[in-house]
Amino acid sequence: MKKLLCIALLLALALAFPVSNLLATRKPDPALRTHVKDARHEKVASIFEQKCLDCHSDKATLPFYANLPVASSMIAKDIKHGTEEFNALLDCFGPTPPNEAVLARIQRVMEDGSMPPADYRLMHWGSGLNSEDKKALMEWIRFARARANGQADGTHPLFASPILPLTAPQGLNPDKVALGRKLYHDNRLSGDNTLSCASCHDLKKGGTDQAQYSTGIKGQKGGINAPTVLNASHAFVQFWDGRAADLQAQAAGPVANPIEMGASWNDVPGKLKADPDYVAAFAKLYPEGITKNSITDAIATFEKSLVTLNSRFDQFLRGKTDALTADEQEGYRLFMADGCYKCHVGQALGGESFEKFSLHGDYFAERGNPTPADDGRYAVTKNEADRHKFKVPTLRNITLTFPYLHDGSTSDLAKVVKLMAKHQLHSNVPERDIALIVKFLGTLTGELDGRPLK
Repeated sequence: MKKLLCIALLLALALAFPVSNLLATRKPDPALRTHVKDARHEKVASIFEQKCLDCHSDKATLPFYANLPVASSMIAKDIKHGTEEFNALLDCFGPTPPNEAVLARIQRVMEDGSMPPADYRLMHWGSGLNSEDKKALMEWIRFARARANGQADGTHPLFASPILPLTAPQGLNPDKVALGRKLYHDNRLSGDNTLSCASCHDLKKGGTDQAQYSTGIKGQKGGINAPTVLNASHAFVQFWDGRAADLQAQAAGPVANPIEMGASWNDVPGKLKADPDYVAAFAKLYPEGITKNSITDAIATFEKSLVTLNSRFDQFLRGKTDALTADEQEGYRLFMADGCYKCHVGQALGGESFEKFSLHGDYFAERGNPTPADDGRYAVTKNEADRHKFKVPTLRNITLTFPYLHDGSTSDLAKVVKLMAKHQLHSNVPERDIALIVKFLGTLTGELDGRPLK
């Protein structure tokens, strides 16, 4: 009899947990609504509160049984995994619009029905997204995407996709662009007058040097692969670890780095002031003349102009269906279906988020020979959760920007696709599919200054 009573009590408790979630009402979180702009945004805030933040935020209000012995460890594991996979939901309600990486991740799990997972739904009745939720989320995503790309109306079919064609930069002063171009190629920015920005970011080599590690002043080798400067204006931060907030801050770094260009910002302006042409050009554009700030501003303005337009893929997105072959179109379909776009999004197909490498397995143990560069974002924040997190690289012109990954460990694009599928998507993609995805990636090479990149 006692045994039966114990079983009945356990069953009652098991049923009570999901019922308590069904009956409980969550109070709106004022922090989520500080920057809510309209009814569309308000609806999304409510959906996130009720159905997402339990696992995707360490600030969530958890149910009463989260402190019970077994449940607490399970819930802690869910939160850890949820924040590692995607910890930017709260960013949707900050002072700035959510970036494309956030929107694409939400769209992905909404469309494939993978969130919340089945075991979570079992204990949290009503936590799944219904048709009304999905409609509200998609409408919000489209309008947020449109606003982020300078459009007021999100009804255009393009905004249903997390990947958009590149658009030409607007509002750049052509004189600053010309001055920045000259500075970008000027060896006098290095300590011994032997290196320029173009030494490691050669515009004839996809904006890189196509070397595993760049060679700096006095033949010194760097410790991380040089990312491309092409389309870098679309990145939300600069460098693999995001230590520079923008292109101007990035331009200042290598000049003074003792391993890279090895100069001093106390000396560089003086060297340029000895050139009458520079003195005249800076006087025309900058009241302060030749300074660290004006030099880096001009270089950054030039780099903003380095957008590689009119790739065959962009032509395809704009409606020219025969711009891609049947195999290339199938590669694009697989790229989307396999979830590559969760990270490689927006106009640059990347550069809009930090992501942990690797989410599945252990790439670093498999590769061996750890280096300080493997720390990624951790080197900046010293937050253990940021170890092995890197800014997602752009896929634009990727056939020219080898070798790949932060460690420059391979120039084999098919190998990289397979590796990313394994470590980021936990997927064993068939060789045929990998070959098709590689064919699609080949369509991302665009033009610079009206000439095709080669």
